[in-house]
Amino acid sequence: MAEKRKLFEEVGEAQPARPVAQTGTIDRGRGGARGAIRVWLFLLFALVFVMIAVGGATRLTDSGLSITEWKPVTGALPPMNEANWQSEFAKYQEIDQFQEMHSWMQLADFKRIYWWEWGHRQLGRVIGIVWALGFLWFLIRRQIPAGWHRRLLLLGALGGAQGAIGWWMVSSGVTSGARVTHVASYRLATHLGLAFVILGVITWYAMLLGRSERDLMQARRAKERKQYGLATGLLHLAFLQILIGALVAGIDAGRYFVDWPLMQGQFFPPDAFEIEPLWRNFFENPGLVQFMHRMVGYLLFAFGIVVWLRGRRSVHPQTRFAFNAAFVALALQVVLGIATVLYAAPVHIALTHQALAVVFFVLILRARFLSAYPIPASLRGKLA
Repeated sequence: MAEKRKLFEEVGEAQPARPVAQTGTIDRGRGGARGAIRVWLFLLFALVFVMIAVGGATRLTDSGLSITEWKPVTGALPPMNEANWQSEFAKYQEIDQFQEMHSWMQLADFKRIYWWEWGHRQLGRVIGIVWALGFLWFLIRRQIPAGWHRRLLLLGALGGAQGAIGWWMVSSGVTSGARVTHVASYRLATHLGLAFVILGVITWYAMLLGRSERDLMQARRAKERKQYGLATGLLHLAFLQILIGALVAGIDAGRYFVDWPLMQGQFFPPDAFEIEPLWRNFFENPGLVQFMHRMVGYLLFAFGIVVWLRGRRSVHPQTRFAFNAAFVALALQVVLGIATVLYAAPVHIALTHQALAVVFFVLILRARFLSAYPIPASLRGKLA
């Protein structure tokens, strides 16, 4: 019950403090260490990006089969003496890749390809450790925002699955007497595809954590559904192109037909269905696989123009800029893809082509996110 006030009070008499209205209660007690978790996610993003680049170099240098065993724990240590090196080299000499392709190698040559594969696997271990330490740190300190425990656990599960798929891929090429000199291309595509999924999940989480829950709830009401749907379609088509690109890399198809826009002087490559059974041509025939990569690339570019034109109609400057950036990356990627073909996929151009695919993929995600959660601007174009 409120205290009765006196009829006459001294002017300078102290007044009881009135309760102050609380703001931001929707985020209070739920926000957690959003900024710190976001920094941790950016670190994981950088590591996965490097992992993809090193994985590409490992493939292009034919280094992926140099380690013929999967030892998740003890394999962290490289050979420490000459006897260990000779033992690893002897194991490699037993598989088909050495006997069919690299029989000329001496120990010094083997060491060069060994370090690429060892570095690739070591990066996987580092990513796993960074995820585990970060998750446990925020969990113990109770700084994980409400509803984010399962999301962050999903990242760890995807990382563990990626390690298992990596060995599933390598094991397809560790053969003796089967005349298999590379990993199965569809397994390589699965491995690279999951890497892009992990990268996409990290990117989406980081963007969500970059804004408060209240801000996201308000922005969702202004969602631009048409742009969002088109960006989603572009994302899926780009992902398909990335998978086909992995098939191209898996069988070195980019080094078979080095003319453009034709393939050995004709639109459709010769001997496109020479492998039996028929379905294997879609994974193992260099001409047909490169043809699919080109055709999907043309389709992706055409659809990208449609998405870009629609994205430019957004009423939000940040969203328009995001679609512009994605289209610029797409145009550069098309030019770089043609250069990769014309120069027979040298390592430096092929790796740049792969890295730009990551940039393009992330920029599409950014445009898609801003279509779902637009950032409003004032009439003068300044952020509200």
